[in-house]
Amino acid sequence: MPKTLDDETLYLFNEGTLSQMYRHFGAQYIDPESKTVRFAVWAPAATRVSLIGDFNGWNRSQNPMLPLGSSGIYVTTLDDVEPGSLYKYYVENSRQGVSKEKADPVSFAMEVPPKTASVVIRWDYVWQDREWLDNRARFDARVKPLSIYEVHLGSWKKHPDGTSLSYRELADDLIAYVKQRGFTHIELLPVMEHPYYGSWGYQTTSYFAPSSRFGTPQDLMYFIDRCHQNGLGVILDWVPSHFATDDFGLGEFDGTHLYEHADPRQGVHPQWHSYLFNYGRNEVRSFLLSSAVFWLDYYHADGLRVDAVSSMLYLDFGREPGQWIPNRYGGHENLEAISFLQQVNQVVHQTFPGVIMVAEESTAWPRVTGKPDDGGLDFDFKWDMGWMHDTLVYMSKDPIYRRYHHDLLTFRPMYALSERFILPLSHDEVVHGKGSLFSKMAGDKWQKLANLRLLLAYMYATPGKKLLFMGAELAQWREWSHDRQIDWDLLDDPGHHGVFRFVEDLNLIYSQHDALFAFDYDPQGFEWRELNDRDASVLSFVRQSRAEEILCVFNFTPVPRYGYRLGVSSHADWREILNTDSVEYGGSNQGNGGHVQSEHTPWQGRPVSLNLTLPPLGALFLEKLTAERD
Repeated sequence: MPKTLDDETLYLFNEGTLSQMYRHFGAQYIDPESKTVRFAVWAPAATRVSLIGDFNGWNRSQNPMLPLGSSGIYVTTLDDVEPGSLYKYYVENSRQGVSKEKADPVSFAMEVPPKTASVVIRWDYVWQDREWLDNRARFDARVKPLSIYEVHLGSWKKHPDGTSLSYRELADDLIAYVKQRGFTHIELLPVMEHPYYGSWGYQTTSYFAPSSRFGTPQDLMYFIDRCHQNGLGVILDWVPSHFATDDFGLGEFDGTHLYEHADPRQGVHPQWHSYLFNYGRNEVRSFLLSSAVFWLDYYHADGLRVDAVSSMLYLDFGREPGQWIPNRYGGHENLEAISFLQQVNQVVHQTFPGVIMVAEESTAWPRVTGKPDDGGLDFDFKWDMGWMHDTLVYMSKDPIYRRYHHDLLTFRPMYALSERFILPLSHDEVVHGKGSLFSKMAGDKWQKLANLRLLLAYMYATPGKKLLFMGAELAQWREWSHDRQIDWDLLDDPGHHGVFRFVEDLNLIYSQHDALFAFDYDPQGFEWRELNDRDASVLSFVRQSRAEEILCVFNFTPVPRYGYRLGVSSHADWREILNTDSVEYGGSNQGNGGHVQSEHTPWQGRPVSLNLTLPPLGALFLEKLTAERD
């Protein structure tokens, strides 16, 4: 049943603090059994708004909407509206001399593109994930394993005729696949409706409607419900930074620049050719705030990854001098966007305990994960784009020359605790001519596969949560294309299948050893053991928790290192829990036989040491088993 548009609701809407527009606006059945629908839309500059749809033959004069006082909101009620009915608003602005057919900004479903009508729906899905939600409320992701599998729904797997799987088909196939691989979460590239498939969802037109390419809203609910029943969290990409310019969408909605800035120096993105939201307009803040809350409320999403945060924070993002307008202090910071991000994060944290907010922010903007009282944006996590860039540059170098680039790997601890980072190997790194992760690796095929296993082991050992885009677990040759499925036939190749098996084991080891995640954002969780051996291109550090210690060793050359000594703090037995060079993964099986015992040889300022064999282009994880002994 829709909430009323009373004075309090209108006050909150105009104040920019209404977080549940989706209960008041759009097409709302007045009760669960009725076919009477109330339609409500905000169009303050319009001189006339009419409801048009298949129920009235798209007649622009049959169902005029009434203005709700001076609120700028138009409403009407219509009987005998069936679920699935198509509708739009015919918005007229005689002062500007314009009239347009517009989709509902708070539409809950859309026609399959390229069609553009909004769709009336009932909210009749019955959820089965109460146990998951109750446990989530007590979940602290900062001290838990977080291993995210990033997915573009349209191209993970396709039917033989080239069509994409539906939400319900993905619930059958994708969930079992991700669970078996050992990931903890699935992150979906934007599911919000978008007319251009090639935008991957980042050119959004409908902020409350999932893409109808893959099914109905209830189908997406079913997919997320099934994820939760199988112990998987779901993170949705969300794009409050810019929106598509399609004529039926939000742009110039009532004949004026309603959702976007009128001045193109503030309202149009010069690189993406999309509109930019006006965060200084309170009703726009209510709209975006409600969109974020909606996906967490109605769809039970476990987190939102906020796209292109840098473009929101900087008024001069992607612009040349003279193409942007400074803020009131003369700076380039977007003060309204900053306060909006703080607002949405605070509301989410207060309303949905355990839900995570993630920033894709590519600059050195300070305190992205800090508290607003300290000037922070209040995100839970931030993508570490610096780590991603430096690591991929290093791994692309011929091992002969890696000694000259050693600092690319040793620099990160200088800033690692400045934010709560996620380490991303995302879709952005395998498109637009950048090649796949496999193709970025140096060497011949064997070396590329070994380098990729080494890269992934290094990623999982490094403090910070993990994100891996689909296809990397297959060591995909080709860069990703949204027009084809990932290259499943590679699993017939023993080397690629070795990487596939390795990722599964890596996730299992990661989730079973709290030394690899519990102190990700605590200085106690990381300690260098060898950071200066650039000539051998060897790195080593310890990951530890209160009860566990794991020694991680990396050899970034194809030369096995025999008798490589590392100092340790006490006598102990050590179990080799991971060797990327295992024959099971397609390696040469160089290693330590699964077990190492410390020796009474002082080394690196420590009283005892380990004498190790380091596999070529390989990594070792060694778990300390016994307490100190004489």
